[in-house]
Amino acid sequence: MRLRLPGFTLLHLSILRELTLTFLVCAASLVSLILLSRGVHMRNLFLGLDLTASDIALIFLFLMPPFLVLVLPISCMVSVFLTFLRMSTDRELTAVKAGGIGIYQMARSPAFFSFVCMCLASFISVYGIAWGMGNFRSIVLNIANSRIKVVVQPGVFNKDVLGLTLFARQVDPASGRLKQVIFEDKTGEDKTSLTILAPEGEITTEPEHGDIVLNLRDGRIYRAGEDNNISVMTFGEYKVRLSLSKLFSGIDLGDVTPNEMSWKTLLEMQANSSAPDARFQRRVEVELHKRATLPVACMVLGVFAMPLACAFQGVHRQMGAALALLLFLIYYSVYSFGLTLGESGRLPPALGLWLPNILFALAGGFGLHLTNSEGFPSVARFAGNLRQNLRACFNKDKKA
Repeated sequence: MRLRLPGFTLLHLSILRELTLTFLVCAASLVSLILLSRGVHMRNLFLGLDLTASDIALIFLFLMPPFLVLVLPISCMVSVFLTFLRMSTDRELTAVKAGGIGIYQMARSPAFFSFVCMCLASFISVYGIAWGMGNFRSIVLNIANSRIKVVVQPGVFNKDVLGLTLFARQVDPASGRLKQVIFEDKTGEDKTSLTILAPEGEITTEPEHGDIVLNLRDGRIYRAGEDNNISVMTFGEYKVRLSLSKLFSGIDLGDVTPNEMSWKTLLEMQANSSAPDARFQRRVEVELHKRATLPVACMVLGVFAMPLACAFQGVHRQMGAALALLLFLIYYSVYSFGLTLGESGRLPPALGLWLPNILFALAGGFGLHLTNSEGFPSVARFAGNLRQNLRACFNKDKKA
């Protein structure tokens, strides 16, 4: 059964098929490279938590959404560029134009393809990023929590947790509940010794802060200073936060940042001005525009790549892929510059992040107009003429 789309001819479907295959190859290659480099960067996490293959697979799955939002525009641009570069080099565009089909009519396929990519990137940007980063925090904390529960043995003075001393008469590994707890901390900077006695406690996690928490209830705190004076305090509930960066080397989740928040949370923080300071508020605004501009870049770069591929007629596909990546690097450099200026407050985030899309959209529209009127210069022809002129000048100087 063949795919049928209203207003799409066999030519459009053929272009869509080639766009899809090239896109899948490009996206899979880029995602693999990014995850590989990320895995090398996170090697301390894998070694510190002694993760299984399934744990590593889940972690990579949860880390993929932020990367996909960036990979989709690149892949969309490269696929459109390589598809039309091949058609231009094989003279298929010339044959199609001779049949009365102009560049605007052929643009229906890449425009539809870019729109689908934009919708997918928008869904990931709005829902996928927060889902992925939230689950990433949860799985890392849960694994670390389970490792600590294994370390803490009942009836034993455990000193493997940050050099602290933790004793519990009874330990439930499944729930993390402790009975008759003694906790001693001598790591304070003021050289004081802190001893806590509590009838019960519990080891839990706080994903929003990236900490593992020892909750103690209905106990007493004995604080001994340098002068050996001891002060006693009673409490109903006391929390001891154990930072992952101290528990396991190379792991530091920290507090939830704007690039991990959901779209709804970002909008609420922007509307209510609930950010703790002006810099954080700017980061929230920048993140909102960032999640909007990158999906739109799929449409912008897809349109921009069509006339560019026609201009590079005769260039090999390998060189074409390198040129497409170079042009995206130019786009992303301008984008990163605007993002930095937006976060620093030197430029409104809306202007800094939307300017690359506006410039490339104008350039793509103007390029389509020149291509349709056959006024777009051929880069390959220009390079060939330049090479011939240089060779003629060199031979002339050699004869002289």
